[in-house]
Amino acid sequence: MSVSTREKKILMLAGLVAIIFFGNSMFPAIGSIYNERENNIGSIQLDIGRERRLIEDTLRWRERRIESQAEQTELEQQVFSGDTIPIIEANIQRELSQHARDSGITVSSTRLAERLSSDGWLLISQEMSFRTDNAGNTVSFLQKLEESQPRLRVTDFSVNRSRNQYSGSITVVGFARSADLLTEEVASR
Repeated sequence: MSVSTREKKILMLAGLVAIIFFGNSMFPAIGSIYNERENNIGSIQLDIGRERRLIEDTLRWRERRIESQAEQTELEQQVFSGDTIPIIEANIQRELSQHARDSGITVSSTRLAERLSSDGWLLISQEMSFRTDNAGNTVSFLQKLEESQPRLRVTDFSVNRSRNQYSGSITVVGFARSADLLTEEVASR
């Protein structure tokens, strides 16, 4: 069976129409697959960037956590502890008197400690009168207070000289967590 020229032309035209029809239906599908692939690549690149930032942030947050734990430990060392408020007051008075003796200062008198409680914290203020025959002893005393652990903070300081002796008074404060303390009523039971 032989195909005539006219039939060849019709077959070629039909093939050309089929190619055009196939191309028209395939090119949009190929284009959408390409666009979807490009979108996936962009999404994956965003995810990779996000993951890298998270890794960097994790390292930064880990460093911050370590720093804050170190600061917390340092701050905990600056706070007085005890079971009751009178014990903490006695600890503050003992520390103050000990630093005075270590500096060559004679304690003349101490007043009763005053306390102030707020937001789970207790501030205890202690006043002490002292004497010394060497002005350098007061400097040494103040340095010991500045370096003290738990920390005693000086809120008031005065010194007077009369003849060969220096006399003065100092007020320091110490802090404690009041939430951890037994109340005086519970302690006295």
